[in-house]
Amino acid sequence: MGDGEGACNEAVEISSGWGPLSALPGDAMMWILIISELAVFGAALAGYAVSRALDPELFSASQAHLDPFSGALNTAILLTSGAFAAGAVRQARAGAIRTTRWLIGIAFLFGLAFLTVKVGEYAGHLADGYGLEANTFFTLYYLVTGFHAAHVVFGLMILALVAAFASEENVTTGCAFWHMVDLVWVLVFAVFYLS
Repeated sequence: MGDGEGACNEAVEISSGWGPLSALPGDAMMWILIISELAVFGAALAGYAVSRALDPELFSASQAHLDPFSGALNTAILLTSGAFAAGAVRQARAGAIRTTRWLIGIAFLFGLAFLTVKVGEYAGHLADGYGLEANTFFTLYYLVTGFHAAHVVFGLMILALVAAFASEENVTTGCAFWHMVDLVWVLVFAVFYLS
């Protein structure tokens, strides 16, 4: 058979890919997870915005009990962690696996530092009597930041796995998730601590 058959088979192979997701770095399934998680966090933050609009005085008074320094510190910690993760991706692409693992390890340690600050912040709020059921603001605060913290824990597991099985694709895929965790925290910080 002629060139026409080869072109037909080529078209079938192209159409069976992931479409626009194929152009993204890393595994397409991770991007589906990332997009899904961003949608969930977006819905949670939209729910917060609606609740705040319904009771602005309560939200302003409750927000005053948050420590903006802790939130800013955690933002700096996660962004620094993300910078090390980005460096790991660059090193993985260059084939420098040992350096890649070191950079992922440093990103991992910054992730642990984030959780340490967050646990300290939670402990302070609880000691002051602001638990999950204190009011709508604190319910949303604990749910959204706790859900984010769970993603940090999951992200740390991913970082550990990609350090152990370091390849360009694994590192790129795992670090894409870690960058989503960074991005979500920047939004959470802006909404809960600065709005």
